[in-house]
Amino acid sequence: MSNIQIHRSSGNVYKDLGFPDVEKMQAKAILVSRIMEIVKKKKWTQKKAAEILGITQPKISLLKRGHFSGFSIGKLINMLNKLQQDIEIIIKDRPSLKKHHTGHLTVTYA
Repeated sequence: MSNIQIHRSSGNVYKDLGFPDVEKMQAKAILVSRIMEIVKKKKWTQKKAAEILGITQPKISLLKRGHFSGFSIGKLINMLNKLQQDIEIIIKDRPSLKKHHTGHLTVTYA
């Protein structure tokens, strides 16, 4: 028998793997996932998606492969707007009992 260790996920793969800026990376991953889901649903080529989103085809290829570190959250939001998506940003006070010293970032889509 092998000695396989199982660890419960935090819900954020980037945190589990020890990456920095885990909340920002998770937020970008969700935004990119939605962009690529729409592109796939519309059956666009990478060239057509690039034209509509105002970026180059190689950048679409990067997004499709999960390489989004060169994209800001703002740029990804602008791309979603070009895909006729509504974006809602909610800013609220953080309860003082939280352990974080800074604010928390969460992105979801319906």
